[in-house]
Amino acid sequence: MAQDLDSLARTLSVPYYEDALPAHDIFHAKRVHDVALRLATECEETVDLDVLSMATWLHDIGRPRERVGEVDDHDRWGARKAVELLEREAVPSDLIDAVKYCITTHSIRASSPEPETIEAKLLFDADKLDAAGARGIVRLACIVGERSGRAGDRYAPIDDASVSEGDTSERPDIELLREWARERLDLLYTAPGRRLGESRWDFMNEFFARFDKEIGIKGEK
Repeated sequence: MAQDLDSLARTLSVPYYEDALPAHDIFHAKRVHDVALRLATECEETVDLDVLSMATWLHDIGRPRERVGEVDDHDRWGARKAVELLEREAVPSDLIDAVKYCITTHSIRASSPEPETIEAKLLFDADKLDAAGARGIVRLACIVGERSGRAGDRYAPIDDASVSEGDTSERPDIELLREWARERLDLLYTAPGRRLGESRWDFMNEFFARFDKEIGIKGEK
C-alpha cells in the first residue's frame, strides 16, 4: 500500500468528522480501517489496499450531515464528496472509481446496492463488525442513545423501555443491541469477516447473560 494515499485519505476525512457523534466519528473510521486491513491479510483474493484504506477513512464523511438533515443519503453523498476530494489531489481515476463504489455500497439500508468487489465487501464487513464485540456494545449503546434520547433529557434509557415515550419499541433497548448486532453479523460477505464476527458474538452473548443476571436476580455474584 502506498502510505501516502492512506495518510492522504485520513487527512482529507478528518474535517468531515468534526461534528460527528461518537458512533460515527473518526475513531469509528480508524477502527473500520484497522479491521478491514486485518481482514484483507486473511483473504485468498488479491486486495487493492490503496482503495480499501482510502474507502475506510472516507466511508462515513456524510454521516454528520445526514444526522442534521442536510443530506438524505450519507453513503451516496459521501461517495460524491470523496470523488471531489480525491480528484483535487490527482489520485488516479481508477482508484477513485473503486473508492466511490466501496462507499456507495457500505450501508445496510435497502436502497444500497450490494458490494461485489473484494474491497467493497471488506469495507462492508469491517463497518458491520464495529457493531459487535466489546467495542460494538459500547458503540451500539451510543446509537441507541442518539435515536431514543429526548430533547432536554440528559440520558437515554438502556434497559427500561417504559422511560421512553412516543414511537419506541416496547422491548428494552438492550434487546435492540442484541438484534442489531446479530442482524449485521448475518450480512457479512467474507470468510475472515464471518470468523471474526462469530468470535465477537460469543463475547456479546456472555455480556448479555451477565446483563440479565444483574437485573435484580437473587444469587448474583
